Amino acid sequence: MAAITPTSKIIIVGSGVFGLSTALWLARSGYAGVTVLDMQDTASAGYDPLSGIDSASADLNKIIRFSYGSEIEYQRLAMEAAKIWDEWNAEIAATPLEELPERLRDGNKLWWNAGWLRMSSEDELGTFEIETLKNMEREGMREFQFRTDDDADINRAKERGWAHKLDPCRRQERFGTHKAVLDSSAGFVYAYKSCAWAHHLAIKAGVQMILGPVHGKVLDVASKEGRPVVYTADGREHSADLVVVAGGGWTPSLVPEVQNLLETTAGSVATIQIPKDRPDLWDKFAAESQPVIAWGSRQGKEVYSIPRDENGIFKVGWRKTKWTNFEDVGERRISVPKTAHVTEQKETRIPTDALNGIKEYIEINFPELVPLGISSTRLCWYTDSIDNSFVVDFVPGRPGLAVCSGGSGHGFKFLPILGREVVKILEGQGSQTVYGQMWRWRSSTEDRRNGLEEGEQGPRVLSKQAMASETDWKFAN
Repeated sequence: MAAITPTSKIIIVGSGVFGLSTALWLARSGYAGVTVLDMQDTASAGYDPLSGIDSASADLNKIIRFSYGSEIEYQRLAMEAAKIWDEWNAEIAATPLEELPERLRDGNKLWWNAGWLRMSSEDELGTFEIETLKNMEREGMREFQFRTDDDADINRAKERGWAHKLDPCRRQERFGTHKAVLDSSAGFVYAYKSCAWAHHLAIKAGVQMILGPVHGKVLDVASKEGRPVVYTADGREHSADLVVVAGGGWTPSLVPEVQNLLETTAGSVATIQIPKDRPDLWDKFAAESQPVIAWGSRQGKEVYSIPRDENGIFKVGWRKTKWTNFEDVGERRISVPKTAHVTEQKETRIPTDALNGIKEYIEINFPELVPLGISSTRLCWYTDSIDNSFVVDFVPGRPGLAVCSGGSGHGFKFLPILGREVVKILEGQGSQTVYGQMWRWRSSTEDRRNGLEEGEQGPRVLSKQAMASETDWKFAN
């Protein structure tokens, strides 16, 4: 692969977190010929999922966390990203309203330091939680972690104004036990607004965007005369010096070589509409009162919730099982997205197992929401790697072609900073950086590879599931 230069023609396929961050950092690093292609008109819709955009990045909100167990490199990168999230909030606040992207004019704060309550579903904290606390100690972050069974931590939380978020579910009062850790450095971001802001910054930096189902939809990535070529739905041929496929759940469809490294999977999401005429609930589930919560992580529950937004939408996610959907792509049989709007076959339902897991979380922890019922459901499609670590590297045997994918459900928090490390890899410095080595092209001989070893014969295939209907959204009396 010849080294890229400031005048190189670079095409990025995908305008989600991985594509946006890469484009922004390339442009700010002096590369003038950066073009992003996407089959969805994410810009006009402001990435808003309620406006018909289907992608993991175009979500209502995402968790910002720094707890990574023993994976200290991700913890450190997340902490670096947090500084830029703060800078973005300040930059947006200082920008005249008329100069902001439209989606940011009705509430222009992206990052909310609401805290993250890592709540055990058992009588003790899990091993992962203990390992995380040790890492926080080593990194000088332990003072921001408050254990609910540690008197010194509880007193520190009171002194710093966090005590009201230590037990928002009143578990100690109702069950006689509450084992959890509140991370006061964490919180959430409004995902679609964050992407709209990053898109705005990329345009200002000189990135060209070609979006929509005709001009922006990539049908194939091939080679011609030793250079990568991208073919779009309008019949055009786009030649480049470098093509970076950052297509999220569509990446395996475009780059067959990733089949043993990446797989398209879906998490399950439901929402509950908090009514404005219920001030008790409206106030309780606001970010000022409610932290992000993870319940029963690595304990068989795997549920999270995020404070309501300005419209009263309270999001709950279930991550115990990540679903697959196998279809024919060319001569291959691989997992592909099945979304509410974009794909030929549509799906808005989630499996009954997922809905029941979400309802259990609500019934146990927030019984006051039971009368409201579930308001909506959706599948959130992304790519899992064989080891849950990202994949950013050149494709072996494909000169000028790279992939930037494998978010594995934890990539969004790195939107402001991911591209910094991607640029180093694209410039050929990957072997010299920690993240270049972590995200390199790789394989595994392990029997278990994050579910990729299952294939269509596995139990996670969507067509094998009982799917929940709207009649299931109500809770049992």
